[in-house]
Amino acid sequence: MEFFSEEIRITIQIILIDLVLSADNAVIIGMAASQFDPAIRKKVLIIGTGFAVVFRILFSAMTAYLMQFQGIRTIGGILLLWVSYKLYVDILKKKEETKDISKYQVKESEKSNFRKAVMTVIVADITLSLDNVIAVAGAAGTNYALLVFGLGLAIILMVTLANAISVYIK
Repeated sequence: MEFFSEEIRITIQIILIDLVLSADNAVIIGMAASQFDPAIRKKVLIIGTGFAVVFRILFSAMTAYLMQFQGIRTIGGILLLWVSYKLYVDILKKKEETKDISKYQVKESEKSNFRKAVMTVIVADITLSLDNVIAVAGAAGTNYALLVFGLGLAIILMVTLANAISVYIK
């Protein structure tokens, strides 16, 4: 019974991790897609989520392999703390610099630039997929079934949220 409750605890952790970390990727994809009419929006969503799926699979395979080595979790944890600190500092700087939201709005000339939107999504996918995979792999440990579950859940959440966000923003 102890093993069963441990699996439930890890599954809940993975669900919470995916809810939080899939949302950031979905927001980027949804924002990029919202700039276009529905036909092109669908292409951006498909390409964006397609790349996110590919990156998550690649990063999951690499992470599962690396998790076998002693000390890798400690190194990963230290790196995650450093990245979190840097993000926190960046957020504080942005708050101090300006409260003008127009700085973050997309310029009118860029609205129809499909290639730029796709590249933005790809770059975001690389960085945001990696943090999600590392967090899920850390929770799953050597339980590859839970790692695959976390990967699948992240993909489903990301696709669903990206579509909803792109429609809502428009």
